Amino acid sequence: MNYTLHQLRVFMAVVEHESITKASEHLNLTQPAVSIQIKKLQEQFDIALIEIIGKRLYITDFGKEVAKTAAKILGDVEMLRNKTLAFKGSLVGSLTIAVASTGKYVMPYFLSDFLAEHPGIDLRMDVTNKRNVVSQLEKNEVDFVLVSVLPSFQDIKIVPLMENHLFLVSQGPSSKGKSRTSFNRSLIYREEGSATRAAMKSYYDQHPQENSKILELTSNEAVKQAVISGIGQSIMPLIGLRNELKDGDLQIIPTKDLPITTQWHLVYLSQKELSPVAKAYLDYLKENKEELIKTHFSWVDRFNHSK
Repeated sequence: MNYTLHQLRVFMAVVEHESITKASEHLNLTQPAVSIQIKKLQEQFDIALIEIIGKRLYITDFGKEVAKTAAKILGDVEMLRNKTLAFKGSLVGSLTIAVASTGKYVMPYFLSDFLAEHPGIDLRMDVTNKRNVVSQLEKNEVDFVLVSVLPSFQDIKIVPLMENHLFLVSQGPSSKGKSRTSFNRSLIYREEGSATRAAMKSYYDQHPQENSKILELTSNEAVKQAVISGIGQSIMPLIGLRNELKDGDLQIIPTKDLPITTQWHLVYLSQKELSPVAKAYLDYLKENKEELIKTHFSWVDRFNHSK
């Protein structure tokens, strides 16, 4: 037999997702590329690995057995890679982090140098809303979570990371020149479970707006584009608006009792037995956090000081 590790990885993705399309999305490959690798792997066997009935893909019993062996092979290869790096004195292993949606503008800057220093570390970062992030923490599915609103349960340890400032923003002067949509008083909220939505709702509960239509969108990027297009206003984290404010696509509206200031926290379970990689990352943050904030986020001071 002459199958390759790449073919096995592609096959495992197809087994996991039971779909060529979903496997291709997961692997960042085209559907034809995935199909070709599956075809080449199938040529090594006289028994079918998958079958298509109607429009649905099924893994055959033999395919499931091959998948078990493939998983062991790939696991052994990964173990060998880690042992090689360990013998070279490198830190190896995985780091798993769940990040509240707008934290995607924050977390990469606190990871990039650490990962560059330790190429043997595999990162898995899930970006989702606060509700899902907290669920992953509670189920002990991740090493750390990044949130701006702390979970309600108590058995956690908290590492303050940096402040999070939320401003009221509307369509900017550059966008008004490109759009036929006139400004209106719609308020654009994030979906239920979002910390940004909770902050915005709390603000308008205390500062009711007359004749304001309420809209709801399910991602920060969707809200941003809706505001740029002139659909309405929203209270949004400054951290994700740098380019749009610079280009004039958005503008901050000076408003009483704004900005709302919260804090980004890295959180983990108190009783969790942290891996060497997780411990090393905490040490890295302790030593480098302030310098990273100064290097990557000093631009926010200009808006905070002008409020």
